[in-house]
Amino acid sequence: MPPWENLSAPLVERIRALIAGRQLAPGARLPAERKLADELSVSRSSLREALQKLVGEGVLFSRHGGGYYLSDAPPPWSEQRIVQPLKALVADDPDYRNDILEARHAIEASTAWYAALRATDADKEKLQSCFDAIQQQESLSPEMAAQADVRFHLAIAEASHNVVLLQTMRGFFDLLQSSVAHSRERMYSAPTIFARLTDQHEAILLAILAGDAERAGQAARQHLGFVQTTLKDLHENEARRRRSTRLPDDNSPATREENR
Repeated sequence: MPPWENLSAPLVERIRALIAGRQLAPGARLPAERKLADELSVSRSSLREALQKLVGEGVLFSRHGGGYYLSDAPPPWSEQRIVQPLKALVADDPDYRNDILEARHAIEASTAWYAALRATDADKEKLQSCFDAIQQQESLSPEMAAQADVRFHLAIAEASHNVVLLQTMRGFFDLLQSSVAHSRERMYSAPTIFARLTDQHEAILLAILAGDAERAGQAARQHLGFVQTTLKDLHENEARRRRSTRLPDDNSPATREENR
C-alpha cells in the first residue's frame, strides 16, 4: 500500500508522502482537488484545509483558478545564513576571504577534536580513503588533488557528528571554491608545499584514528595556519606580479623621451 493511502496518518503527511512517492519536481502541479480527494478518500473541504497548511509552510503555492504546485526546495541553512551573505561581501572586497580562512582555522580545530572522540569505524575508513585519494590524485593533476583535499576535510566534519559544524564547513568550502581554487591548485603544484600538506593531513588523520582529541585539534590548527599563510603569500605574490606588469617599459617611447 502506498504511504499516502495510510488512512491513519494525518492528511498533511499523506500529501507529503504522495509528493515524495511520485517524485514530483519543483513546479509540478498536484492533481485537481476532486481527483486528489478521491485518491485520498477525504472530503474536499478537509483536503483544501491540508493543502492550505502546506502552502503556509512553503511546500506548495497556489494559482488563482489553477490548482496547487510544488514550491522550489528552500536552499540549505548554510546557503541561506552563511554562503549568500558572505558571497556578497567577498564580491565587493576579496580581502574578506582572509576572514573566512581565519574562521576555518577555528572551526576545523573543533571538527578534528570531536572527530577524534566520535568517529565510528566507518568514519575512520572513509577518512583513510580520502587521505589516500589525495596521494593518488596528486600524480594526475593539482586540481583533482585539491578537490580530494576538500573531501578529506569534509569527511572530518562528518566524523564530528555535529550537524552545525558540518553545514558550516560545507558553506565555507562552497564560498572559498572560486576565490582560492587557483591558489590551492598552485599549492599542489609545488612539491615542497605538497609534502608539507601531506605530513599535516597525516598528522590529523593519525590523531583521529588514535582517538586523541587534543592532538587532533592541535594538528588541525597547525595545518590551517600553514594553509592560511601560504595562500596569503600566493595572493600577495600574484598581486605583486600584476603590479610589475604595469610598470613602464624602459624601451617605450615615453621612457626614451624622459631619458633624453
